[in-house]
Amino acid sequence: MGEQDVYDVIIVGGGPAGLAAGLYTSRDRYRTLILDKNGLPGGQIMLTEHIENYPGYQRITGPDLIENMKAQVLTFGAELKVNQAVTGLARQDDGVLAVDVNDGEQTHLAHAVILSPGSEYRQLGAPGEDEMRQATRVSYCATCDGAFYRDKHVLVIGGGNTAVEDTIYLATRFTKKITMIHRRMEFRAQKVLVEELYETAKTHSIDIKLPYVLDAIVPNADKSDIDHVLLRNVETDQTEPLAVDGVFVFVGMVPNTGFLRGAVEMNEAGYIACDCTTLKTSMPGVFVAGDCRQRAAMQLATACADGVVAAMMLKDYFRDPSSWSATMAEDGIAER
Repeated sequence: MGEQDVYDVIIVGGGPAGLAAGLYTSRDRYRTLILDKNGLPGGQIMLTEHIENYPGYQRITGPDLIENMKAQVLTFGAELKVNQAVTGLARQDDGVLAVDVNDGEQTHLAHAVILSPGSEYRQLGAPGEDEMRQATRVSYCATCDGAFYRDKHVLVIGGGNTAVEDTIYLATRFTKKITMIHRRMEFRAQKVLVEELYETAKTHSIDIKLPYVLDAIVPNADKSDIDHVLLRNVETDQTEPLAVDGVFVFVGMVPNTGFLRGAVEMNEAGYIACDCTTLKTSMPGVFVAGDCRQRAAMQLATACADGVVAAMMLKDYFRDPSSWSATMAEDGIAER
Protein backbone atom coordinates (compact mmCIF):
# COMPACT_ATOMS: atom_id res chain seq x y z
CA MET A 1 0.00 0.00 0.00
CA GLY A 2 1.38 3.38 -0.92
CA GLU A 3 2.01 6.07 1.67
CA GLN A 4 -0.91 8.18 0.48
CA ASP A 5 -3.36 5.29 0.30
CA VAL A 6 -5.20 5.93 3.55
CA TYR A 7 -8.77 4.78 4.22
CA ASP A 8 -11.21 7.01 5.99
CA VAL A 9 -12.10 4.18 8.36
CA ILE A 10 -10.99 0.62 9.00
CA ILE A 11 -13.43 -1.68 10.77
CA VAL A 12 -11.84 -4.58 12.63
CA GLY A 13 -14.26 -7.52 12.55
CA GLY A 14 -17.02 -8.45 10.11
CA GLY A 15 -19.70 -9.52 12.57
CA PRO A 16 -23.04 -7.73 13.04
CA ALA A 17 -21.45 -4.72 14.78
CA GLY A 18 -18.78 -4.31 12.11
CA LEU A 19 -21.18 -4.75 9.21
CA ALA A 20 -23.67 -2.28 10.71
CA ALA A 21 -20.88 0.24 11.15
CA GLY A 22 -19.69 -0.38 7.60
CA LEU A 23 -23.19 0.19 6.26
CA TYR A 24 -23.33 3.65 7.80
CA THR A 25 -19.77 4.73 7.00
CA SER A 26 -19.89 3.55 3.39
CA ARG A 27 -23.35 5.05 2.87
CA ASP A 28 -21.89 8.35 4.11
CA ARG A 29 -19.30 7.95 1.35
CA TYR A 30 -16.40 7.37 3.68
CA ARG A 31 -13.84 5.03 2.17
CA THR A 32 -14.34 1.95 4.33
CA LEU A 33 -12.29 -1.23 4.77
CA ILE A 34 -13.69 -4.12 6.82
CA LEU A 35 -11.15 -6.71 7.98
CA ASP A 36 -12.19 -10.16 9.21
CA LYS A 37 -9.85 -12.85 10.50
CA ASN A 38 -12.00 -15.73 9.23
CA GLY A 39 -12.67 -16.99 5.74
CA LEU A 40 -16.23 -15.70 6.01
CA PRO A 41 -17.52 -12.66 7.89
CA GLY A 42 -20.19 -12.96 10.56
CA GLY A 43 -18.52 -14.05 13.77
CA GLN A 44 -20.40 -16.12 16.34
CA ILE A 45 -23.82 -15.34 14.85
CA MET A 46 -22.92 -17.63 11.96
CA LEU A 47 -23.39 -20.54 14.39
CA THR A 48 -26.96 -19.56 15.26
CA GLU A 49 -29.66 -21.59 13.54
CA HIS A 50 -32.71 -19.57 14.57
CA ILE A 51 -32.87 -15.83 15.33
CA GLU A 52 -36.22 -14.63 16.60
CA ASN A 53 -35.30 -11.46 18.51
CA TYR A 54 -33.89 -9.30 15.74
CA PRO A 55 -36.37 -6.57 14.73
CA GLY A 56 -37.94 -7.04 11.30
CA TYR A 57 -37.46 -10.80 11.10
CA GLN A 58 -39.87 -13.22 12.70
CA ARG A 59 -37.22 -15.91 12.20
CA ILE A 60 -33.97 -16.00 10.25
CA THR A 61 -30.76 -18.00 10.42
CA GLY A 62 -27.47 -16.39 11.37
CA PRO A 63 -25.81 -17.12 8.00
CA ASP A 64 -28.81 -15.71 6.09
CA LEU A 65 -28.81 -12.52 8.15
CA ILE A 66 -25.08 -12.02 7.66
CA GLU A 67 -25.37 -12.64 3.93
CA ASN A 68 -28.07 -9.97 3.72
CA MET A 69 -26.01 -7.51 5.76
CA LYS A 70 -22.85 -8.17 3.75
CA ALA A 71 -24.60 -7.67 0.42
CA GLN A 72 -26.11 -4.40 1.63
CA VAL A 73 -22.75 -3.08 2.85
CA LEU A 74 -20.95 -3.97 -0.36
CA THR A 75 -23.67 -2.21 -2.38
CA PHE A 76 -22.48 1.10 -0.91
CA GLY A 77 -18.85 0.50 -1.83
CA ALA A 78 -17.26 -0.83 1.35
CA GLU A 79 -14.30 -3.16 0.87
CA LEU A 80 -14.30 -6.47 2.74
CA LYS A 81 -11.12 -8.50 3.18
CA VAL A 82 -11.20 -11.91 4.86
CA ASN A 83 -8.39 -13.99 6.38
CA GLN A 84 -7.02 -10.72 7.72
CA ALA A 85 -6.28 -11.25 11.42
CA VAL A 86 -5.47 -7.88 12.96
CA THR A 87 -2.41 -8.24 15.17
CA GLY A 88 -1.50 -4.65 15.96
CA LEU A 89 -2.84 -1.12 16.21
CA ALA A 90 -0.82 2.06 16.59
CA ARG A 91 -1.30 5.79 16.15
CA GLN A 92 1.44 7.44 14.09
CA ASP A 93 2.93 10.86 14.82
CA ASP A 94 0.80 12.37 12.05
CA GLY A 95 -2.38 11.00 13.65
CA VAL A 96 -2.93 8.28 11.04
CA LEU A 97 -3.79 4.89 12.50
CA ALA A 98 -1.76 1.87 11.41
CA VAL A 99 -3.49 -1.53 11.49
CA ASP A 100 -1.17 -4.54 11.17
CA VAL A 101 -2.58 -7.85 9.91
CA ASN A 102 -1.25 -11.40 10.08
CA ASP A 103 1.72 -10.54 12.31
CA GLY A 104 2.92 -7.63 10.21
CA GLU A 105 2.41 -9.26 6.82
CA GLN A 106 0.62 -6.08 5.76
CA THR A 107 -0.28 -2.72 7.25
CA HIS A 108 -3.43 -0.77 6.41
CA LEU A 109 -3.76 2.93 7.21
CA ALA A 110 -6.84 4.92 8.19
CA HIS A 111 -7.92 8.19 9.76
CA ALA A 112 -10.26 6.31 12.14
CA VAL A 113 -10.80 2.75 13.34
CA ILE A 114 -13.86 0.97 14.69
CA LEU A 115 -12.99 -2.09 16.77
CA SER A 116 -15.53 -4.91 16.59
CA PRO A 117 -13.42 -8.08 16.85
CA GLY A 118 -16.09 -10.10 18.66
CA SER A 119 -15.46 -12.89 21.14
CA GLU A 120 -14.78 -16.62 21.52
CA TYR A 121 -16.29 -19.40 23.61
CA ARG A 122 -15.03 -19.52 27.19
CA GLN A 123 -13.56 -22.85 28.28
CA LEU A 124 -13.78 -24.30 31.78
CA GLY A 125 -10.18 -25.39 32.06
CA ALA A 126 -11.25 -28.70 33.60
CA PRO A 127 -8.94 -31.72 33.35
CA GLY A 128 -9.67 -33.61 30.14
CA GLU A 129 -11.59 -30.74 28.53
CA ASP A 130 -9.03 -29.82 25.91
CA GLU A 131 -8.14 -33.45 25.25
CA MET A 132 -11.77 -34.41 24.64
CA ARG A 133 -12.38 -31.22 22.65
CA GLN A 134 -9.73 -32.38 20.22
CA ALA A 135 -11.47 -35.76 20.13
CA THR A 136 -14.70 -33.88 19.21
CA ARG A 137 -16.45 -35.00 22.39
CA VAL A 138 -16.59 -31.52 23.95
CA SER A 139 -18.52 -28.81 22.11
CA TYR A 140 -19.36 -25.15 22.64
CA CYS A 141 -22.02 -24.90 19.93
CA ALA A 142 -25.29 -26.86 19.97
CA THR A 143 -26.31 -25.94 16.43
CA CYS A 144 -22.90 -26.99 15.13
CA ASP A 145 -22.65 -30.35 16.84
CA GLY A 146 -26.07 -31.30 18.17
CA ALA A 147 -26.80 -33.68 15.29
CA PHE A 148 -23.82 -35.82 16.30
CA TYR A 149 -25.58 -36.68 19.56
CA ARG A 150 -28.85 -38.02 18.27
CA ASP A 151 -30.26 -40.47 20.85
CA LYS A 152 -27.23 -39.90 23.10
CA HIS A 153 -26.76 -38.75 26.69
CA VAL A 154 -24.93 -35.42 27.03
CA LEU A 155 -23.86 -33.15 29.84
CA VAL A 156 -24.69 -29.44 29.51
CA ILE A 157 -22.87 -26.89 31.68
CA GLY A 158 -24.05 -23.32 32.25
CA GLY A 159 -26.83 -21.17 33.63
CA GLY A 160 -27.23 -18.25 31.23
CA ASN A 161 -29.52 -17.66 28.28
CA THR A 162 -27.38 -19.63 25.86
CA ALA A 163 -27.13 -22.64 28.16
CA VAL A 164 -30.89 -22.77 28.69
CA GLU A 165 -31.79 -22.13 25.06
CA ASP A 166 -29.35 -24.72 23.75
CA THR A 167 -30.42 -27.31 26.30
CA ILE A 168 -33.98 -26.96 25.02
CA TYR A 169 -32.71 -27.14 21.45
CA LEU A 170 -30.72 -30.32 22.06
CA ALA A 171 -33.47 -32.03 24.05
CA THR A 172 -36.23 -31.36 21.54
CA ARG A 173 -34.24 -32.27 18.43
CA PHE A 174 -31.48 -34.75 19.12
CA THR A 175 -30.57 -36.15 22.50
CA LYS A 176 -32.01 -39.10 24.40
CA LYS A 177 -31.10 -37.53 27.74
CA ILE A 178 -29.49 -34.34 29.05
CA THR A 179 -27.93 -33.83 32.44
CA MET A 180 -27.69 -30.08 33.02
CA ILE A 181 -25.55 -28.59 35.79
CA HIS A 182 -25.10 -25.07 37.08
CA ARG A 183 -22.93 -23.94 39.95
CA ARG A 184 -25.64 -21.83 41.58
CA MET A 185 -29.07 -22.68 42.92
CA GLU A 186 -30.71 -20.28 40.47
CA PHE A 187 -30.19 -19.79 36.75
CA ARG A 188 -28.97 -16.45 35.43
CA ALA A 189 -31.07 -16.82 32.29
CA GLN A 190 -34.20 -14.79 31.66
CA LYS A 191 -37.19 -16.00 33.64
CA VAL A 192 -39.23 -16.84 30.54
CA LEU A 193 -36.44 -19.12 29.30
CA VAL A 194 -36.08 -20.87 32.66
CA GLU A 195 -39.82 -21.49 32.69
CA GLU A 196 -39.59 -22.97 29.20
CA LEU A 197 -36.71 -25.19 30.33
CA TYR A 198 -38.71 -26.71 33.18
CA GLU A 199 -41.73 -27.16 30.93
CA THR A 200 -39.58 -28.94 28.36
CA ALA A 201 -38.17 -31.18 31.11
CA LYS A 202 -41.69 -32.50 31.72
CA THR A 203 -41.86 -34.06 28.25
CA HIS A 204 -38.17 -34.64 27.47
CA SER A 205 -35.43 -36.27 29.52
CA ILE A 206 -33.63 -33.32 31.16
CA ASP A 207 -32.09 -33.90 34.59
CA ILE A 208 -31.31 -30.52 36.18
CA LYS A 209 -28.71 -30.68 38.96
CA LEU A 210 -28.08 -27.61 41.14
CA PRO A 211 -25.59 -26.53 42.42
CA TYR A 212 -23.01 -28.69 40.63
CA VAL A 213 -19.74 -28.11 38.79
CA LEU A 214 -17.61 -30.25 36.50
CA ASP A 215 -14.43 -31.48 38.16
CA ALA A 216 -13.03 -33.55 35.30
CA ILE A 217 -13.70 -35.28 32.01
CA VAL A 218 -12.17 -38.75 32.09
CA PRO A 219 -11.30 -40.28 28.69
CA ASN A 220 -11.44 -43.96 27.87
CA ALA A 221 -8.33 -46.11 27.44
CA ASP A 222 -7.45 -45.00 23.92
CA LYS A 223 -8.58 -41.42 24.59
CA SER A 224 -10.98 -41.43 21.68
CA ASP A 225 -14.12 -41.07 23.76
CA ILE A 226 -15.42 -40.03 27.17
CA ASP A 227 -15.48 -42.78 29.76
CA HIS A 228 -17.24 -40.63 32.36
CA VAL A 229 -17.28 -37.18 33.92
CA LEU A 230 -16.85 -36.24 37.57
CA LEU A 231 -19.46 -33.87 39.00
CA ARG A 232 -19.13 -32.11 42.33
CA ASN A 233 -21.91 -30.77 44.53
CA VAL A 234 -20.85 -27.27 45.54
CA GLU A 235 -22.68 -27.39 48.88
CA THR A 236 -21.60 -30.85 50.06
CA ASP A 237 -18.28 -31.03 48.16
CA GLN A 238 -19.09 -34.66 47.29
CA THR A 239 -18.23 -35.96 43.82
CA GLU A 240 -20.06 -38.45 41.67
CA PRO A 241 -19.27 -40.09 38.32
CA LEU A 242 -21.63 -39.83 35.38
CA ALA A 243 -21.42 -41.71 32.09
CA VAL A 244 -22.12 -39.41 29.13
CA ASP A 245 -21.44 -39.45 25.41
CA GLY A 246 -20.57 -35.78 25.08
CA VAL A 247 -20.21 -32.48 26.92
CA PHE A 248 -21.56 -29.08 25.89
CA VAL A 249 -20.04 -26.06 27.63
CA PHE A 250 -22.01 -22.80 27.67
CA VAL A 251 -20.27 -20.54 30.21
CA GLY A 252 -19.83 -17.30 28.33
CA MET A 253 -17.43 -15.65 25.95
CA VAL A 254 -13.92 -14.22 25.91
CA PRO A 255 -13.36 -10.99 23.93
CA ASN A 256 -10.94 -11.20 21.00
CA THR A 257 -8.89 -8.27 22.22
CA GLY A 258 -5.50 -9.76 23.06
CA PHE A 259 -3.86 -7.93 20.15
CA LEU A 260 -4.94 -4.61 21.66
CA ARG A 261 -3.15 -4.89 25.00
CA GLY A 262 -0.95 -1.84 25.37
CA ALA A 263 -2.78 -0.03 22.58
CA VAL A 264 -6.16 0.82 24.13
CA GLU A 265 -7.36 0.60 27.70
CA MET A 266 -9.18 -2.58 28.71
CA ASN A 267 -10.49 -4.05 31.94
CA GLU A 268 -9.07 -7.17 33.57
CA ALA A 269 -11.34 -9.44 31.55
CA GLY A 270 -10.13 -7.93 28.28
CA TYR A 271 -13.21 -5.87 27.45
CA ILE A 272 -12.38 -2.54 25.85
CA ALA A 273 -12.98 0.51 28.03
CA CYS A 274 -14.98 3.27 26.40
CA ASP A 275 -17.28 6.22 26.83
CA CYS A 276 -20.54 4.29 26.64
CA THR A 277 -22.30 7.26 25.03
CA THR A 278 -19.86 7.93 22.20
CA LEU A 279 -18.02 4.56 22.15
CA LYS A 280 -14.69 6.39 22.13
CA THR A 281 -11.72 4.40 23.42
CA SER A 282 -8.55 5.69 25.05
CA MET A 283 -6.85 6.13 21.65
CA PRO A 284 -7.97 9.16 19.62
CA GLY A 285 -9.76 8.13 16.45
CA VAL A 286 -10.50 4.62 17.69
CA PHE A 287 -14.07 3.55 18.53
CA VAL A 288 -15.42 0.22 19.76
CA ALA A 289 -18.65 -1.65 18.99
CA GLY A 290 -20.24 -4.94 19.96
CA ASP A 291 -19.67 -7.52 22.65
CA CYS A 292 -15.93 -6.83 22.92
CA ARG A 293 -16.62 -3.59 24.79
CA GLN A 294 -17.12 -2.93 28.47
CA ARG A 295 -20.78 -2.87 29.59
CA ALA A 296 -22.10 -4.32 26.33
CA ALA A 297 -25.56 -5.88 26.42
CA MET A 298 -24.29 -8.91 24.46
CA GLN A 299 -27.25 -9.01 22.08
CA LEU A 300 -27.44 -9.08 18.29
CA ALA A 301 -29.59 -5.96 18.08
CA THR A 302 -27.39 -3.96 20.46
CA ALA A 303 -24.24 -5.03 18.64
CA CYS A 304 -25.69 -3.58 15.44
CA ALA A 305 -26.73 -0.47 17.36
CA ASP A 306 -23.18 -0.07 18.64
CA GLY A 307 -21.90 -0.19 15.08
CA VAL A 308 -24.33 2.55 14.07
CA VAL A 309 -23.43 4.74 17.07
CA ALA A 310 -19.70 4.36 16.41
CA ALA A 311 -20.17 5.30 12.76
CA MET A 312 -22.18 8.39 13.67
CA MET A 313 -19.72 9.51 16.36
CA LEU A 314 -16.95 9.06 13.83
CA LYS A 315 -18.47 11.88 11.78
CA ASP A 316 -18.21 14.19 14.78
CA TYR A 317 -14.58 13.22 15.21
CA PHE A 318 -13.81 14.00 11.57
CA ARG A 319 -15.41 17.43 11.94
CA ASP A 320 -13.28 18.27 15.00
CA PRO A 321 -10.48 15.82 15.86
CA SER A 322 -9.22 18.14 18.58
CA SER A 323 -12.34 17.49 20.65
CA TRP A 324 -11.26 13.94 21.45
CA SER A 325 -10.37 13.26 25.06
CA ALA A 326 -7.87 10.44 25.56
CA THR A 327 -8.08 10.63 29.36
CA MET A 328 -9.97 7.69 30.78
CA ALA A 329 -11.53 7.66 34.23
CA GLU A 330 -11.12 4.65 36.52
CA ASP A 331 -14.48 3.22 35.53
CA GLY A 332 -13.58 3.23 31.84
CA ILE A 333 -15.69 6.28 30.91
CA ALA A 334 -13.90 8.93 28.90
CA GLU A 335 -13.79 12.29 30.65
CA ARG A 336 -15.31 14.97 28.48
